[in-house]
Amino acid sequence: MSRFRVYAVRYAQRYAKRGEHFHGYEPGGERSHPTAYYVWLAVSDEHTVVVDTGIAPGRAARVEGIDYRCSPVAALAELGVTAESVDHVVLTHLHYDHTGTAREFTRAAYVVQQAELDYWSGPWAERITRERWLLEDDDLADLRAAGKEGRVRAVDGDAFVVPGLSVHLVGGHTAGMQVVRVETARGHVVLASDASHFYENIEGDRPFPILHSMTGMYGAFDRIKELAGGPELVVAGHDPLVLERFPSHGPDVALIAP
Repeated sequence: MSRFRVYAVRYAQRYAKRGEHFHGYEPGGERSHPTAYYVWLAVSDEHTVVVDTGIAPGRAARVEGIDYRCSPVAALAELGVTAESVDHVVLTHLHYDHTGTAREFTRAAYVVQQAELDYWSGPWAERITRERWLLEDDDLADLRAAGKEGRVRAVDGDAFVVPGLSVHLVGGHTAGMQVVRVETARGHVVLASDASHFYENIEGDRPFPILHSMTGMYGAFDRIKELAGGPELVVAGHDPLVLERFPSHGPDVALIAP
């Protein structure tokens, strides 16, 4: 089985409040609690896989309080990875801050859960306003266009993308939320993405407030723990602590596994 080197690449951060990040009443909710925005890179001898594609520059200009360092594509280029060299892009879900530059990976196959595509293409998402603002219509249109070219793999549940890297349907945050499990020299790393925005979410059993299913969020926490080779190999989706818990590979890059 292939072993991967895995990186978390921060391209932006936003200055938020604690009350924005935990479901229900949050004592001290007005205190500062910053959000980090990452894309993830997994590289083996055979494959270059990007997990999520971040926020497009145009959409970032409309996000209040964001410090947008650069496009995620430019951040990957700083590591020597061009968009053309990526063979697979895993989209953990279809919120705008995870799909924004997907169109730039013109040679990649996109991997997404069928349940996620069905939800955002169906009648309910249009009516549920608490979720609808999170979708960028142009990103969904681009994904459909790639599908017509045969470059979208819609999976149903757990599946290997390439040897050593698999996706796992967990739901909770969105209807088709998936996490990514990667075989590395350290063991199985799980890229939780928004199944656990912060380590406090999964470690304190406290869901994030933007969710599709409350029970699904708790189930996602359990599934992440089952899949990871240990709690130290879970990578939270938006936590600045990722850059402290893992070795630095530069000011905005953490080396999750060598």
